[in-house]
Amino acid sequence: MKARLFATIAPALTFAAALSGCTGTGSDNLADASPPPPSMEPSCGADQLASYVGQPASDEVIAKITAWRGDKPMRVLKPGMAVTMDYRPDRLNVQVDEDGKIKGFTCT
Repeated sequence: MKARLFATIAPALTFAAALSGCTGTGSDNLADASPPPPSMEPSCGADQLASYVGQPASDEVIAKITAWRGDKPMRVLKPGMAVTMDYRPDRLNVQVDEDGKIKGFTCT
């Protein structure tokens, strides 16, 4: 009788054990993690570059911004340009409009 009961319950226990491995406490699942508080999040410095908005995105201007950034990541985004969607809060995006002027800066 015990062997028959075990044979009936064993597959259900195995299935439940397998499913429990798929769930986590959330600490190792970045998709469910809350973003860090704004004060803890790295900044790319976009808020310090307002004086460049409206200027032509010439090689000279981009070189100045690049020099200011140092070795930190940066990219120039032009209309219709394909870009990756990875999130990097320390990366500066220089957004350029159809006329070749800087329209803004974002950190991603």
